[in-house]
Amino acid sequence: MSKLYVRRLATCIALSTVLTQAACAAEILIADAKSQPESLTVAPGGVLMVGSASTPFIYKVRPGSIAAEKFVDASAEGAGTFFFGMLADAPTNTLWACQLTPVPGTSPAKRHTTLRGFDLSSGTQKVRWDLPGDNSTCNDFSIGPDKALYISDTANSKIYKLPAGAASAELFLEDHALYGIDGITFLDGTLYVNNVFSNNLYRIPIDAAGKAGHPVDIWMDQPLKGPDGMRAANGKLLLAENGSGKIDLITISGDKASVVVIKEGLKTPTAVEPAGDTIWIAERGAGKAVSMPMPK
Repeated sequence: MSKLYVRRLATCIALSTVLTQAACAAEILIADAKSQPESLTVAPGGVLMVGSASTPFIYKVRPGSIAAEKFVDASAEGAGTFFFGMLADAPTNTLWACQLTPVPGTSPAKRHTTLRGFDLSSGTQKVRWDLPGDNSTCNDFSIGPDKALYISDTANSKIYKLPAGAASAELFLEDHALYGIDGITFLDGTLYVNNVFSNNLYRIPIDAAGKAGHPVDIWMDQPLKGPDGMRAANGKLLLAENGSGKIDLITISGDKASVVVIKEGLKTPTAVEPAGDTIWIAERGAGKAVSMPMPK
């Protein structure tokens, strides 16, 4: 444990009578510096769930702890298996995860990817659905107003929809603009996605029948570099730029957006997760989960 971290922790404890713990910044090493935490989520009770893009494990960190414990072990799934998206679905007590397994002997490399749903308390599997195709990239997901799970497939320019209680998903939208789709989230009932290849942000129109239309490009007042994980908080979008080491707060106004950088200097941030007055960040390049206060 670094002296700097000890000082930060001691400061948090000393100020606990006048500040909430969430207002203090934390840095948690996930197994080791090579764990590559790609995504994370906060479960009820403040339990942090973190996936690894270099190992077949999902880790959990209990409130008040700095130790990452193995929660899901997918080592039996095949050599090179790892995890991308993580999302805690409290109403159904489900941890949603994107599992990726390389296809042996393929060049260029291909991956079979699987949406997996685990019991948030025990880690027992509840749902398993393989994404269609010989090569897919289950990347991230968001729960819509209809309680369905919307899933991004980066490699195939697709969004899938898993209706509440269903065992398999259905194609929701396929569009050339989605080649590189990464972060996906609902803000005030509207679906937004970003593109890690083209550095764009899109609104996905959905009609009264629930059918998706062509993505609408959102004009931003400053460029993004590698937009990745994205979540909604307090009427705005939180977004991680993996190519610039930044976390952004984005205000949407129609088809335009204002981008404000709220943190920079990170090593490949790939996910953000709002939790009360705290923002958790997956710092993939440092093998850490880090936190910062939510802007007022």
